Amino acid sequence: MSTMTPAVTTSYRVPLIATAAIVLGALLIGVIFGANTGLLMIVGGLLGMVLYHAAFGFTAAWRVFITERRGRGLRAQMVMLAIAVVLFFPALGAGTLFGTEVRGFVSPIGISVLFGAFLFGIGMQLGGGCASGTLFTAGGGNARMLITLVFFIIGSVIGTAHFAWWQSLPAFQPTSLIDVAGTGGGIAISLVLFAAIAAFTLVMEKRRHGQLEKVPHVEKYGVERWLTGPWPLLAGAVALALLNFATLALAGRPWGITSAFALWGAKGFELVGGDVSQWGYWQSAGNSAALEASVWSDITTVMNVGIMLGALAAAHLAGRFAPNFRIPLRSVLAAVIGGLMLGYGARLAFGCNIGAYFGGIASGSLHGWVWLVAAFAGNMLGVRIRPFFFDGVEGRKPVAKTS
Repeated sequence: MSTMTPAVTTSYRVPLIATAAIVLGALLIGVIFGANTGLLMIVGGLLGMVLYHAAFGFTAAWRVFITERRGRGLRAQMVMLAIAVVLFFPALGAGTLFGTEVRGFVSPIGISVLFGAFLFGIGMQLGGGCASGTLFTAGGGNARMLITLVFFIIGSVIGTAHFAWWQSLPAFQPTSLIDVAGTGGGIAISLVLFAAIAAFTLVMEKRRHGQLEKVPHVEKYGVERWLTGPWPLLAGAVALALLNFATLALAGRPWGITSAFALWGAKGFELVGGDVSQWGYWQSAGNSAALEASVWSDITTVMNVGIMLGALAAAHLAGRFAPNFRIPLRSVLAAVIGGLMLGYGARLAFGCNIGAYFGGIASGSLHGWVWLVAAFAGNMLGVRIRPFFFDGVEGRKPVAKTS
């Protein structure tokens, strides 16, 4: 018994510290910058735990469908989007939610979005993750993803330098299904599209394998499973939709990630003597104000920090926090190139898999659907490029084993 005690103590110490950091950070930020901003750090922490325990990755799910025609991950994404649309559209149509003014992520559709999303898709497969995936895996102890994150930030800053030129290219005006078809019509159209995509994955999977992939069996039950994972993928889909809705209620807009990367990079660039204030991206009222204010007043920053702390706690609870710093050179190179593509592409496309895909479609924005198609095409090319950087055939993320 004595040999087991230290392991138990160690496994809970870091999660308790991470949880305390989230709660204390939320209190401090809430006092200084407003209660809603503080609460969003807690929402971020919950997002990090959900993403980690449910292993809810966009990159791996798309790669597995492209290479193996297994669609369980894609179908979970459709469930997540369906719940989000049903929750978001009535609030966005009314313009308020629980007394708070709300707006969606509705952006123009043009060359910038097409190229940016396609580039982001390639970056997903080379970098090894999307925006949410980079955050929760880095927070969960993946040393390689820290490299991807650093260059994700650098690519984001470079994207802001070129942003004005890309926005000068031809584009259609922002269009929302809510405005075009109304709240009910927009929901109906969206649900039909989600069902069509899910049905397509079912057909393709049965055609390739003859039957659907079985959900992995986990010999954990009750509190133990919810505390240490892994969680059912569908549970992750439901939780992410609900937490995005909580973000809408508290922040007045959907969950986003990558605008904070651009902000961090810009502030870092200014610390070493650079000046981004004359770049078109930073001359808009909102971005200019964020650049001049404390980084802790930025909602996206607060949530990103919460996500990493939540993932850190989850990784330790699962007993899987084991950073490996012996990274092959080709894998490092892929992380660098992929990170730059992710950052640059996200700025051009008005967001990432969270802000543009999840948040955009949940907002009824047609640009979210265009982003999905262009990014998926980028993933298809990225999958073909991966063998130049990674040995062997890499499939899905392994499910945590119990013992």
